[in-house]
Amino acid sequence: MKEACFENIKSKESSLPERTAEQISKLIVEQHLTCEDKLPSEFELAELLHVGRGTVREGVKLLVARNVLEIRRGKGTYIARNPGEIPDPLGFAYYPDQLRLALDLAEIRGQMEPWVARMAAEHATTEDIVRLRESCSVVEQDILNERDHSQNDVAFHVAIAKCTQNLVVPKLIPIITYAVKLFVSLTESRLRTETVIGHREIVEAISNGDGQRAEKVMAQHIEYNRALLQEIVEKMKRDGAQNESAGS
Repeated sequence: MKEACFENIKSKESSLPERTAEQISKLIVEQHLTCEDKLPSEFELAELLHVGRGTVREGVKLLVARNVLEIRRGKGTYIARNPGEIPDPLGFAYYPDQLRLALDLAEIRGQMEPWVARMAAEHATTEDIVRLRESCSVVEQDILNERDHSQNDVAFHVAIAKCTQNLVVPKLIPIITYAVKLFVSLTESRLRTETVIGHREIVEAISNGDGQRAEKVMAQHIEYNRALLQEIVEKMKRDGAQNESAGS
């Protein structure tokens, strides 16, 4: 690797491990490294970046924490499969009112995902459609066998986003991911039948290249979710009011 493309990072203002992490990230981008590529050894990086091996080690730890790198036991350090993506980037898990959060997320999904479905219908390739149908089938099997389908439901929405061929849309998936998992958890999978039917209709619309239909059925799919969440919230309020009355 060419040493000329890296500055002497000791002269910068941020901490040395932080600057080292930045330069390793730069190397990943400039060398077009992927999850199939192993990061150079500590010795090689130390020589390249003009720092000690301990500093390289600290820089690598920072990038592991950010899901840019992953350490594979017995094999070495590799580029993460989805560099920089973390499961809960906005800290949703720490919101005290998860039902309120679920409703707010449903509003965002109602604005974003119908457009995503339309884009998917307009830009999906033959290979995309095959993967989308496979993902839909996996969710159905989970539901029919009464297994937790939240993880594969997330994968289904990811597959739709990838059909858009838009580089930004898949990066928004962590928000959608949390919303899907939260909904399944809060509703205790009460919309199993609607989920199966809704997913099938979405897939068919995208497969047929019908953007208008894809947008419409996705909007309906999310509205069912939002309506059930609202019903749960209202029931909890009624139960809470009754408990207060009984205790007074």
